[in-house]
Amino acid sequence: MTTLTQRSGPLRVLSDGWVCAKRNLIKIKRVPEIMVFVLISPIMFVLLFAYVFGGAIDVGPGLDYKEFLIGGIFAQTVVFGATFSGAAMAEDMQKGFIDRFRSLPMSRSAVLVGRTGADVVYNVLSLIIMALTGLFVGWRAHNGIPKMLAAFALLLVFAYAISWIMAWIGLIVPSVDVINNASFIVIMPLTFVSNAFVPTESFPDFLKPFVEWNPVSAVTQAVRDLFGNIPDNAPVPDVWSLQHPVIYTLLWAVLIVALFVPLSVRAYQRAASK
Repeated sequence: MTTLTQRSGPLRVLSDGWVCAKRNLIKIKRVPEIMVFVLISPIMFVLLFAYVFGGAIDVGPGLDYKEFLIGGIFAQTVVFGATFSGAAMAEDMQKGFIDRFRSLPMSRSAVLVGRTGADVVYNVLSLIIMALTGLFVGWRAHNGIPKMLAAFALLLVFAYAISWIMAWIGLIVPSVDVINNASFIVIMPLTFVSNAFVPTESFPDFLKPFVEWNPVSAVTQAVRDLFGNIPDNAPVPDVWSLQHPVIYTLLWAVLIVALFVPLSVRAYQRAASK
């Protein structure tokens, strides 16, 4: 009796979620265009900002823009990669797959766990490609492998949390086209009104509070610190969020997951009951 109870709880969610994740990852082979976006887009962003905009952006004395840039590109790309969950959920809704899943003897949250888990795999591939491209343009991680891996792990944790927001949006909008527009509205201000591409000091005063407390700014600052891409003579941020960017990023990730996991599960149940 105990075994059955355990199997119907978290273990079943993980087991069924793994099956759903494999279903999503198989799409890579069947729809190779997905891999084109996952792999080519990061390369384009790195090269574009490094060689086209890099010469026009001043990030302060003693700091190379290419090293300043990579942390921001990492943060932007994993956040954009999280939109796969929203688009996939909207597509499954539109094509009736949610109704099929409802008829299967599986955990109600397994589809969501599998979908957001597949995003982690996509983001791992993106990070590998971006790191290689960054090395090509001159970026280096100066604090050793353990801190570099910690930076990548932090990026994946934050992106996983964003995936749950996108999954929830994908379940409440009527089509894939709408989720693409909705994702753009949410993600563009977060990524571009941040310190991802330009220093905080370059923003006008009325935008600085948003930039300083923007979670994307925090995760960008955190990975730059962990990579060792901030020189010793750089000015110390005067706000708590950027003085403790790792803690602030993790707090946001926990808050987002705690809020949007139940919201997503509830939206999935409502969608499956229609």
